[in-house]
Amino acid sequence: MEELPVIDVSPLVRGEEGRSVGAEIDAACRRLGFFYVVGHGVDEGLQDRLDASARRLFALDPALKETVAMHRGGVAWRGWFPLGGELTSGRPDGKEGCYFGQELGPDHPKVRAGTPLHGANLFPAELPELRTAVLDYLDALTALGHVLVRGIALGLGLDGAWFDRHLTADPLILFRIFRYPPTPDPDWGVAEHTDYGLLTILRQDDAGGLQVHGPDGWLDAPPVPGSFVCNLGDMLERMTDGRYRSTPHRVRNTGTADRLSFPFFFDPAWDAEVLPAPLGDDRPAPPGRPRWDGEDLTTLDGTYGDYLLAKVGKVFPQLRAEVLDPPVS
Repeated sequence: MEELPVIDVSPLVRGEEGRSVGAEIDAACRRLGFFYVVGHGVDEGLQDRLDASARRLFALDPALKETVAMHRGGVAWRGWFPLGGELTSGRPDGKEGCYFGQELGPDHPKVRAGTPLHGANLFPAELPELRTAVLDYLDALTALGHVLVRGIALGLGLDGAWFDRHLTADPLILFRIFRYPPTPDPDWGVAEHTDYGLLTILRQDDAGGLQVHGPDGWLDAPPVPGSFVCNLGDMLERMTDGRYRSTPHRVRNTGTADRLSFPFFFDPAWDAEVLPAPLGDDRPAPPGRPRWDGEDLTTLDGTYGDYLLAKVGKVFPQLRAEVLDPPVS
C-alpha cells in the first residue's frame, strides 16, 4: 500500500533557497495532495501544552463549555460545539470541537465592519492556559504556513514570494480542536470531504484514524512522531487547474480512547480573488474520479470570503440562520 511521503522542510525554515524541498512538495502535491512535514521547528513543548489544555477543555462540565458556545461568538463564529453539532455532507459528525481564529480586537477594521469569521476568540475562564496555548500556537503555525507556501510556490516553478504577493500577505487563519470519542458506530466520525482553502496543517495525536483517498484507493495516514500532516484545499486545486490535488479524506476513531486532532487552515485573504496561477505550459494532471460533492471548481467566482462563507454555512446551518440570516421583524 502506498504511503504518504515525509518531507524535511528544515531548509525552508532556515530561510535557505529550498528548491529541492519544493521539488519534493511538488511531487507529493501532484500525486496525493497529502504529505507529512518534519523539521518544521514548531516547539514540542508548545504542542504538549496545547494538547493538555484541549483535553481539559473537553473534560469540563457541559454547562461551562456552554459559556463559550459558538452562538455566543456572533459573526466571528468562534467557540465550542457539542458532539454532532457540525455537519459534513448534511450528516452530523461524530466529534465535538472548538473554533478559533486570529485574535482581533473590536477596533480592527474588519471587526468594526461586522465581517464574518473575524473577531475575538472565546476561552473558558476556568482554563486560562488554553488561551495562552492557542494564541502561541496560532503564531507558530502562521509562520510555518508562510514557509510551506513558499515551498509550494517553488515547486510550481514560481518565485518563493508569489503567494505572499497575491494571496497570503494577510492570510485568513482558522484553527480547530476536535475530539472524536471512541464508538462502535461503523459510520465515519467525519465523512469523505475536501478542505476549502489553500493549505491545512494537522497535528494529530497517536490514536490514528485518518484516511486519504489516493489514486489507488483509500490509504491510512497514521501518526508520525514529530510531524504535521499537510493537505491541499480546493482553492489550490482550482488555481493550478488540477495539477495539484485537493484530496478527499475521512476520519474514524476505532480505538478505546478519545482521539484529538488540531487542524490549522492557512487560507487566502478574505478579500482575495483566487485566480489561476501563471504556470505556462505545465500540463495539469489527468482527471481523477469525480469529486465527492459533484462541484466544478472552475466555475467559482468572487472573493475567497464569499466562497468560504457559503461553505461554512452548510456546516452550521442553524448558526447561519441565527447569526447571519436572522429573521426580519
